[in-house]
Amino acid sequence: MNAPAHIPTREDIERLQASMLSMPQLDLETQHYFAQGLYCRVLPRLAGTLIVGKVHKQEHLYIVCCGTVRVVSDAETKDVTGPAVIVSAPGTKRAVLALTDATCLTVHHTHLNDLEAIEEELIEPDETALFDAHNRLKQELLK
Repeated sequence: MNAPAHIPTREDIERLQASMLSMPQLDLETQHYFAQGLYCRVLPRLAGTLIVGKVHKQEHLYIVCCGTVRVVSDAETKDVTGPAVIVSAPGTKRAVLALTDATCLTVHHTHLNDLEAIEEELIEPDETALFDAHNRLKQELLK
């Protein structure tokens, strides 16, 4: 009988994020859309790209438009092939590995359209996050 797989904790994912500081980083092109109280962030990624997400304060939609990604959180690890929709609970920290080229997006309820203000409203503060509100790499964090 096989031993049960390790279920990652939030601390495991935070350690992964910290270790990624010393790894090569990609500046991924992110598209931002706004429509009547909604904000959508679209992020294509190549196979092999690993992203550790920020923790959101509010429930939102995480959509795998195309491709297959491995989604790891403190609740579960699962492979998701798009098209697929995940309702993301507040307080969730995830690592997402693109198993194939993939495009994912998030949809959030907000009446704001300034990315820094949106981040302040929707995201828990995280000084160790590798990317800013525009999803640009924070060069000052890299080793």
